[in-house]
Amino acid sequence: MHRLRDVLERHVESGKIPGLVALVSRGDETHVEAIGTLRHDGGPAMSRDTIFRMASTTKPVAMSAAMVLLDECRIRLDDPVDAWLPELADRQVLKDPTGPLDDTVPARRPITVRDLLTSTFGFGMDMTLMGSPIMGEIFSNGLTPDLPVPMPGPDEWISRLGALPLMYQPGERWQYQISHDVLSVLVARVAGQEFESFLKERVFGPMGMKDTSFHVPASQIHRLPDLYAPDPVSGEFHVWDQAEGGRWSSPPPFQGSGGGLVSTADDFHAYFQMLLNGGVHEGERILSRPAVELMTTNRLTPSQQEVRHAMATSMVHLSHGQGQHGGWGFGMAVRTHRGDYAPIGQFGWDGGAGTSAYADPVNGLTGILLTQVGMSAPNSAHLIHDFWTTLYQAL
Repeated sequence: MHRLRDVLERHVESGKIPGLVALVSRGDETHVEAIGTLRHDGGPAMSRDTIFRMASTTKPVAMSAAMVLLDECRIRLDDPVDAWLPELADRQVLKDPTGPLDDTVPARRPITVRDLLTSTFGFGMDMTLMGSPIMGEIFSNGLTPDLPVPMPGPDEWISRLGALPLMYQPGERWQYQISHDVLSVLVARVAGQEFESFLKERVFGPMGMKDTSFHVPASQIHRLPDLYAPDPVSGEFHVWDQAEGGRWSSPPPFQGSGGGLVSTADDFHAYFQMLLNGGVHEGERILSRPAVELMTTNRLTPSQQEVRHAMATSMVHLSHGQGQHGGWGFGMAVRTHRGDYAPIGQFGWDGGAGTSAYADPVNGLTGILLTQVGMSAPNSAHLIHDFWTTLYQAL
Protein backbone atom coordinates (compact mmCIF):
# COMPACT_ATOMS: atom_id res chain seq x y z
CA MET A 1 0.00 0.00 0.00
CA HIS A 2 2.97 2.31 0.50
CA ARG A 3 3.95 1.56 -3.08
CA LEU A 4 0.42 2.38 -4.24
CA ARG A 5 0.67 5.80 -2.60
CA ASP A 6 4.04 6.35 -4.27
CA VAL A 7 2.53 5.61 -7.69
CA LEU A 8 -0.44 7.91 -7.08
CA GLU A 9 1.79 10.70 -5.80
CA ARG A 10 3.97 10.41 -8.88
CA HIS A 11 0.99 11.18 -11.13
CA VAL A 12 0.03 14.23 -9.05
CA GLU A 13 3.61 15.48 -8.86
CA SER A 14 3.86 15.23 -12.66
CA GLY A 15 1.47 18.19 -12.85
CA LYS A 16 -0.93 16.27 -15.10
CA ILE A 17 -3.34 15.22 -12.33
CA PRO A 18 -4.17 18.04 -9.86
CA GLY A 19 -5.67 15.70 -7.30
CA LEU A 20 -7.30 12.36 -6.63
CA VAL A 21 -9.08 10.22 -4.08
CA ALA A 22 -8.44 6.46 -4.06
CA LEU A 23 -10.22 3.88 -1.92
CA VAL A 24 -9.30 0.21 -1.62
CA SER A 25 -11.12 -2.33 0.53
CA ARG A 26 -10.70 -6.02 1.18
CA GLY A 27 -12.53 -7.85 3.93
CA ASP A 28 -12.79 -5.55 6.93
CA GLU A 29 -9.92 -3.29 5.82
CA THR A 30 -10.44 -0.02 3.97
CA HIS A 31 -7.56 2.19 2.85
CA VAL A 32 -8.08 5.74 1.50
CA GLU A 33 -5.64 8.14 -0.12
CA ALA A 34 -6.51 11.80 -0.82
CA ILE A 35 -3.67 13.50 -2.69
CA GLY A 36 -3.28 16.88 -4.37
CA THR A 37 -5.68 19.80 -4.69
CA LEU A 38 -9.12 20.59 -6.10
CA ARG A 39 -7.70 23.02 -8.68
CA HIS A 40 -4.77 22.61 -11.03
CA ASP A 41 -3.27 25.87 -9.70
CA GLY A 42 -3.55 24.90 -6.04
CA GLY A 43 -6.31 25.82 -3.64
CA PRO A 44 -8.06 23.49 -1.16
CA ALA A 45 -6.66 20.00 -0.68
CA MET A 46 -8.43 16.88 -1.89
CA SER A 47 -10.26 15.14 0.95
CA ARG A 48 -11.97 11.83 1.47
CA ASP A 49 -15.39 13.46 1.07
CA THR A 50 -14.62 15.40 -2.14
CA ILE A 51 -17.53 15.09 -4.58
CA PHE A 52 -16.79 14.01 -8.15
CA ARG A 53 -18.72 13.83 -11.41
CA MET A 54 -18.99 10.09 -11.91
CA ALA A 55 -19.65 10.24 -15.69
CA SER A 56 -20.14 6.71 -17.08
CA THR A 57 -19.28 5.18 -13.72
CA THR A 58 -22.91 6.17 -13.06
CA LYS A 59 -24.10 3.22 -15.15
CA PRO A 60 -23.51 0.32 -12.72
CA VAL A 61 -25.06 2.28 -9.84
CA ALA A 62 -28.13 3.70 -11.59
CA MET A 63 -28.88 0.22 -12.98
CA SER A 64 -30.01 -0.76 -9.47
CA ALA A 65 -33.30 1.10 -10.00
CA ALA A 66 -34.32 -1.25 -12.81
CA MET A 67 -33.22 -4.26 -10.76
CA VAL A 68 -35.49 -3.20 -7.88
CA LEU A 69 -38.41 -3.16 -10.33
CA LEU A 70 -37.42 -6.60 -11.63
CA ASP A 71 -37.21 -7.97 -8.09
CA GLU A 72 -40.72 -6.67 -7.40
CA CYS A 73 -42.13 -8.10 -10.66
CA ARG A 74 -43.20 -4.65 -11.81
CA ILE A 75 -41.28 -5.27 -15.03
CA ARG A 76 -40.10 -8.53 -16.62
CA LEU A 77 -36.98 -9.18 -18.64
CA ASP A 78 -38.79 -10.00 -21.87
CA ASP A 79 -41.67 -7.53 -21.61
CA PRO A 80 -41.93 -5.27 -24.66
CA VAL A 81 -41.37 -1.69 -23.52
CA ASP A 82 -44.24 -0.35 -25.67
CA ALA A 83 -46.70 -0.11 -22.77
CA TRP A 84 -44.46 2.35 -20.90
CA LEU A 85 -42.52 3.82 -23.81
CA PRO A 86 -45.02 4.09 -26.70
CA GLU A 87 -42.53 6.40 -28.41
CA LEU A 88 -40.41 3.30 -29.09
CA ALA A 89 -43.19 1.11 -30.49
CA ASP A 90 -43.32 -0.02 -34.15
CA ARG A 91 -39.66 0.67 -34.88
CA GLN A 92 -38.07 1.11 -38.26
CA VAL A 93 -34.46 -0.06 -38.68
CA LEU A 94 -31.82 1.32 -41.03
CA LYS A 95 -30.89 -1.06 -43.84
CA ASP A 96 -27.37 0.31 -43.54
CA PRO A 97 -26.32 2.04 -40.27
CA THR A 98 -24.17 4.42 -42.32
CA GLY A 99 -26.92 5.11 -44.86
CA PRO A 100 -29.76 7.63 -45.30
CA LEU A 101 -32.37 7.88 -42.55
CA ASP A 102 -35.31 7.02 -44.83
CA ASP A 103 -33.85 3.74 -46.11
CA THR A 104 -35.36 1.39 -43.52
CA VAL A 105 -37.12 -1.90 -42.90
CA PRO A 106 -39.59 -2.75 -40.08
CA ALA A 107 -38.13 -4.09 -36.85
CA ARG A 108 -38.51 -7.85 -36.59
CA ARG A 109 -39.82 -7.59 -33.02
CA PRO A 110 -40.48 -5.03 -30.28
CA ILE A 111 -37.76 -3.69 -27.99
CA THR A 112 -37.77 -5.53 -24.65
CA VAL A 113 -36.62 -4.66 -21.14
CA ARG A 114 -33.78 -7.16 -21.57
CA ASP A 115 -32.58 -5.28 -24.68
CA LEU A 116 -32.28 -2.08 -22.62
CA LEU A 117 -30.55 -3.79 -19.70
CA THR A 118 -27.91 -5.34 -21.97
CA SER A 119 -27.45 -2.26 -24.22
CA THR A 120 -28.68 -4.21 -27.26
CA PHE A 121 -31.92 -2.40 -28.14
CA GLY A 122 -30.55 -1.31 -31.52
CA PHE A 123 -29.42 2.26 -30.89
CA GLY A 124 -26.42 3.85 -29.21
CA MET A 125 -23.20 5.81 -29.36
CA ASP A 126 -21.06 4.04 -31.95
CA MET A 127 -17.76 5.78 -32.66
CA THR A 128 -17.25 3.54 -35.69
CA LEU A 129 -20.20 5.38 -37.31
CA MET A 130 -18.92 8.92 -36.78
CA GLY A 131 -19.94 11.14 -39.69
CA SER A 132 -22.99 9.02 -40.57
CA PRO A 133 -26.44 10.66 -40.81
CA ILE A 134 -27.76 8.84 -37.72
CA MET A 135 -24.84 9.96 -35.53
CA GLY A 136 -25.39 13.50 -36.73
CA GLU A 137 -29.00 13.28 -35.53
CA ILE A 138 -27.91 11.97 -32.13
CA PHE A 139 -25.71 15.02 -31.57
CA SER A 140 -28.06 17.63 -33.05
CA ASN A 141 -31.06 16.38 -31.03
CA GLY A 142 -29.26 16.42 -27.67
CA LEU A 143 -29.61 12.66 -27.22
CA THR A 144 -26.24 12.39 -25.49
CA PRO A 145 -25.06 14.53 -22.57
CA ASP A 146 -24.25 18.14 -23.55
CA LEU A 147 -22.63 17.24 -26.88
CA PRO A 148 -23.11 19.68 -28.47
CA VAL A 149 -26.52 20.79 -27.12
CA PRO A 150 -28.12 20.21 -23.69
CA MET A 151 -30.38 17.21 -23.25
CA PRO A 152 -34.09 18.09 -23.02
CA GLY A 153 -36.48 16.80 -20.35
CA PRO A 154 -37.26 13.08 -20.32
CA ASP A 155 -40.55 13.19 -22.28
CA GLU A 156 -39.11 15.40 -25.00
CA TRP A 157 -35.91 13.34 -25.04
CA ILE A 158 -37.71 10.04 -25.61
CA SER A 159 -39.94 11.71 -28.22
CA ARG A 160 -36.88 12.84 -30.19
CA LEU A 161 -35.36 9.38 -29.92
CA GLY A 162 -38.61 7.80 -31.11
CA ALA A 163 -38.58 9.94 -34.25
CA LEU A 164 -35.37 8.26 -35.43
CA PRO A 165 -34.88 4.76 -36.86
CA LEU A 166 -32.87 2.15 -35.02
CA MET A 167 -29.36 1.42 -36.24
CA TYR A 168 -29.72 -2.35 -35.79
CA GLN A 169 -32.47 -4.86 -35.11
CA PRO A 170 -33.48 -5.14 -31.42
CA GLY A 171 -31.28 -7.63 -29.60
CA GLU A 172 -28.75 -7.86 -32.42
CA ARG A 173 -25.76 -5.73 -31.39
CA TRP A 174 -24.21 -4.22 -28.25
CA GLN A 175 -24.05 -0.42 -28.38
CA TYR A 176 -23.00 2.09 -25.80
CA GLN A 177 -24.70 4.72 -23.65
CA ILE A 178 -28.21 5.53 -24.87
CA SER A 179 -29.96 2.42 -23.53
CA HIS A 180 -29.09 3.59 -20.01
CA ASP A 181 -30.82 6.92 -20.52
CA VAL A 182 -33.87 5.12 -21.95
CA LEU A 183 -33.93 3.13 -18.70
CA SER A 184 -34.13 6.41 -16.75
CA VAL A 185 -37.39 7.20 -18.53
CA LEU A 186 -38.70 3.63 -18.22
CA VAL A 187 -38.04 3.43 -14.46
CA ALA A 188 -39.66 6.81 -13.82
CA ARG A 189 -42.80 5.85 -15.73
CA VAL A 190 -43.13 2.41 -14.14
CA ALA A 191 -42.46 3.78 -10.64
CA GLY A 192 -44.66 6.83 -11.13
CA GLN A 193 -42.04 9.20 -9.72
CA GLU A 194 -38.86 11.00 -10.75
CA PHE A 195 -35.95 8.69 -11.48
CA GLU A 196 -33.73 10.29 -8.84
CA SER A 197 -36.38 10.19 -6.12
CA PHE A 198 -36.91 6.46 -6.76
CA LEU A 199 -33.17 5.80 -6.56
CA LYS A 200 -32.85 7.77 -3.32
CA GLU A 201 -35.86 6.08 -1.77
CA ARG A 202 -34.94 2.51 -2.68
CA VAL A 203 -31.13 2.46 -2.92
CA PHE A 204 -29.22 5.60 -1.90
CA GLY A 205 -31.20 6.32 1.27
CA PRO A 206 -31.11 2.78 2.72
CA MET A 207 -27.38 2.58 1.96
CA GLY A 208 -26.45 5.96 3.44
CA MET A 209 -25.23 7.29 0.07
CA LYS A 210 -25.94 10.85 1.17
CA ASP A 211 -23.71 12.57 -1.40
CA THR A 212 -24.91 10.66 -4.49
CA SER A 213 -27.24 12.73 -6.62
CA PHE A 214 -27.74 14.34 -10.02
CA HIS A 215 -26.55 17.73 -8.76
CA VAL A 216 -24.62 19.28 -5.89
CA PRO A 217 -26.59 21.57 -3.54
CA ALA A 218 -25.25 25.09 -3.04
CA SER A 219 -24.25 24.31 0.56
CA GLN A 220 -21.87 21.58 -0.67
CA ILE A 221 -20.59 23.06 -3.94
CA HIS A 222 -17.24 23.87 -2.29
CA ARG A 223 -16.57 20.11 -2.20
CA LEU A 224 -16.87 19.80 -6.01
CA PRO A 225 -13.74 20.58 -8.05
CA ASP A 226 -13.81 22.09 -11.51
CA LEU A 227 -13.64 19.42 -14.23
CA TYR A 228 -10.72 19.76 -16.64
CA ALA A 229 -10.38 18.67 -20.26
CA PRO A 230 -6.63 18.93 -20.97
CA ASP A 231 -5.52 19.95 -24.44
CA PRO A 232 -4.48 16.65 -26.08
CA VAL A 233 -1.42 18.27 -27.67
CA SER A 234 -0.16 20.89 -25.23
CA GLY A 235 -1.60 19.39 -22.03
CA GLU A 236 -2.92 22.82 -21.01
CA PHE A 237 -5.79 22.61 -18.53
CA HIS A 238 -9.13 23.79 -19.91
CA VAL A 239 -12.17 23.94 -17.63
CA TRP A 240 -14.89 21.76 -19.16
CA ASP A 241 -17.30 22.32 -16.28
CA GLN A 242 -17.05 24.80 -13.42
CA ALA A 243 -18.23 23.88 -9.96
CA GLU A 244 -19.92 27.24 -9.27
CA GLY A 245 -22.64 27.80 -11.86
CA GLY A 246 -21.72 24.66 -13.83
CA ARG A 247 -23.79 21.77 -15.12
CA TRP A 248 -24.01 20.06 -11.73
CA SER A 249 -24.77 23.16 -9.65
CA SER A 250 -28.53 22.86 -10.22
CA PRO A 251 -30.98 20.01 -10.96
CA PRO A 252 -30.69 18.89 -14.60
CA PRO A 253 -33.65 18.70 -16.98
CA PHE A 254 -32.78 15.04 -17.60
CA GLN A 255 -31.71 12.66 -14.83
CA GLY A 256 -29.69 10.33 -17.01
CA SER A 257 -28.41 7.00 -15.76
CA GLY A 258 -25.82 6.98 -18.55
CA GLY A 259 -23.54 9.45 -16.79
CA GLY A 260 -25.28 12.05 -14.63
CA LEU A 261 -24.43 11.21 -11.03
CA VAL A 262 -22.06 12.94 -8.64
CA SER A 263 -20.76 10.98 -5.68
CA THR A 264 -17.89 10.26 -3.30
CA ALA A 265 -15.47 7.40 -2.83
CA ASP A 266 -17.28 6.19 0.30
CA ASP A 267 -20.71 6.24 -1.32
CA PHE A 268 -19.49 4.23 -4.30
CA HIS A 269 -17.63 1.87 -2.00
CA ALA A 270 -20.88 1.16 -0.13
CA TYR A 271 -22.63 0.33 -3.39
CA PHE A 272 -19.96 -1.99 -4.81
CA GLN A 273 -19.55 -3.67 -1.43
CA MET A 274 -23.30 -4.34 -1.46
CA LEU A 275 -22.86 -6.09 -4.83
CA LEU A 276 -19.98 -8.18 -3.44
CA ASN A 277 -22.25 -9.08 -0.49
CA GLY A 278 -24.90 -10.47 -2.83
CA GLY A 279 -27.26 -7.51 -2.49
CA VAL A 280 -27.02 -6.86 1.27
CA HIS A 281 -25.80 -3.66 2.94
CA GLU A 282 -25.15 -3.83 6.69
CA GLY A 283 -27.80 -6.50 7.16
CA GLU A 284 -30.43 -4.82 4.97
CA ARG A 285 -31.28 -6.38 1.63
CA ILE A 286 -31.19 -3.89 -1.25
CA LEU A 287 -31.27 -6.31 -4.21
CA SER A 288 -31.84 -10.03 -4.44
CA ARG A 289 -28.82 -12.26 -4.96
CA PRO A 290 -30.07 -13.40 -8.41
CA ALA A 291 -30.46 -9.75 -9.46
CA VAL A 292 -26.85 -9.05 -8.49
CA GLU A 293 -25.69 -12.16 -10.32
CA LEU A 294 -27.51 -11.04 -13.47
CA MET A 295 -25.88 -7.62 -13.27
CA THR A 296 -22.36 -8.86 -12.63
CA THR A 297 -21.99 -11.78 -15.07
CA ASN A 298 -21.64 -11.58 -18.84
CA ARG A 299 -24.99 -11.29 -20.60
CA LEU A 300 -23.76 -10.98 -24.20
CA THR A 301 -23.94 -13.71 -26.81
CA PRO A 302 -20.65 -14.73 -28.43
CA SER A 303 -21.39 -12.61 -31.53
CA GLN A 304 -22.34 -9.55 -29.43
CA GLN A 305 -19.26 -9.97 -27.27
CA GLU A 306 -17.09 -10.25 -30.38
CA VAL A 307 -18.44 -6.92 -31.65
CA ARG A 308 -17.85 -5.21 -28.30
CA HIS A 309 -14.29 -6.53 -28.11
CA ALA A 310 -13.57 -5.52 -31.71
CA MET A 311 -14.82 -1.98 -31.01
CA ALA A 312 -12.61 -1.73 -27.92
CA THR A 313 -9.47 -2.95 -29.63
CA SER A 314 -9.98 -0.93 -32.81
CA MET A 315 -10.32 2.25 -30.74
CA VAL A 316 -7.56 1.54 -28.22
CA HIS A 317 -5.63 4.59 -29.43
CA LEU A 318 -8.64 6.80 -28.57
CA SER A 319 -9.71 5.08 -25.35
CA HIS A 320 -6.13 4.85 -24.03
CA GLY A 321 -6.71 1.16 -23.33
CA GLN A 322 -10.01 1.44 -21.46
CA GLY A 323 -12.90 -0.90 -22.18
CA GLN A 324 -11.09 -4.13 -23.09
CA HIS A 325 -12.91 -6.45 -20.70
CA GLY A 326 -14.72 -8.73 -23.15
CA GLY A 327 -18.11 -9.11 -21.48
CA TRP A 328 -20.95 -6.88 -20.36
CA GLY A 329 -23.55 -7.52 -17.69
CA PHE A 330 -26.35 -5.12 -16.79
CA GLY A 331 -24.81 -1.64 -16.74
CA MET A 332 -21.20 -2.67 -16.35
CA ALA A 333 -18.24 -4.46 -17.86
CA VAL A 334 -17.50 -8.01 -16.75
CA ARG A 335 -14.07 -9.45 -17.44
CA THR A 336 -14.32 -12.63 -19.46
CA HIS A 337 -10.64 -12.98 -20.32
CA ARG A 338 -7.37 -12.22 -18.56
CA GLY A 339 -6.28 -9.17 -20.55
CA ASP A 340 -4.38 -7.40 -17.77
CA TYR A 341 -3.69 -7.80 -14.04
CA ALA A 342 -7.37 -8.14 -13.07
CA PRO A 343 -8.91 -11.63 -12.90
CA ILE A 344 -11.87 -12.99 -14.83
CA GLY A 345 -15.08 -12.02 -13.02
CA GLN A 346 -14.07 -8.49 -12.00
CA PHE A 347 -16.96 -6.09 -12.69
CA GLY A 348 -17.43 -2.32 -12.82
CA TRP A 349 -16.75 0.54 -15.19
CA ASP A 350 -14.78 3.71 -15.88
CA GLY A 351 -15.92 7.26 -16.57
CA GLY A 352 -14.77 9.83 -19.07
CA ALA A 353 -14.39 12.41 -16.28
CA GLY A 354 -11.48 10.38 -14.87
CA THR A 355 -13.25 7.88 -12.60
CA SER A 356 -12.94 4.13 -12.08
CA ALA A 357 -14.89 1.73 -9.85
CA TYR A 358 -14.64 -2.07 -9.84
CA ALA A 359 -15.24 -4.98 -7.52
CA ASP A 360 -13.47 -8.33 -7.69
CA PRO A 361 -15.33 -11.32 -6.22
CA VAL A 362 -12.29 -13.59 -6.67
CA ASN A 363 -10.21 -11.54 -4.22
CA GLY A 364 -13.04 -9.88 -2.29
CA LEU A 365 -11.64 -6.54 -3.41
CA THR A 366 -13.16 -3.15 -4.21
CA GLY A 367 -11.26 -0.25 -5.75
CA ILE A 368 -12.43 3.30 -6.39
CA LEU A 369 -10.28 5.97 -8.07
CA LEU A 370 -11.65 9.47 -8.63
CA THR A 371 -10.07 12.49 -10.33
CA GLN A 372 -11.22 15.77 -11.88
CA VAL A 373 -9.37 15.23 -15.19
CA GLY A 374 -11.37 14.18 -18.23
CA MET A 375 -10.05 11.74 -20.83
CA SER A 376 -9.47 14.27 -23.61
CA ALA A 377 -5.81 13.37 -22.97
CA PRO A 378 -4.43 10.03 -21.70
CA ASN A 379 -3.38 11.35 -18.27
CA SER A 380 -6.27 10.07 -16.14
CA ALA A 381 -6.48 6.80 -18.09
CA HIS A 382 -2.77 6.18 -17.43
CA LEU A 383 -3.37 6.89 -13.74
CA ILE A 384 -6.27 4.42 -13.66
CA HIS A 385 -4.19 1.70 -15.30
CA ASP A 386 -1.32 2.28 -12.87
CA PHE A 387 -3.71 2.24 -9.90
CA TRP A 388 -5.08 -1.18 -10.81
CA THR A 389 -1.70 -2.62 -11.82
CA THR A 390 -0.16 -1.59 -8.51
CA LEU A 391 -3.19 -2.63 -6.48
CA TYR A 392 -3.12 -6.16 -7.85
CA GLN A 393 0.60 -6.42 -7.15
CA ALA A 394 -0.23 -5.60 -3.52
CA LEU A 395 -2.21 -8.84 -3.20
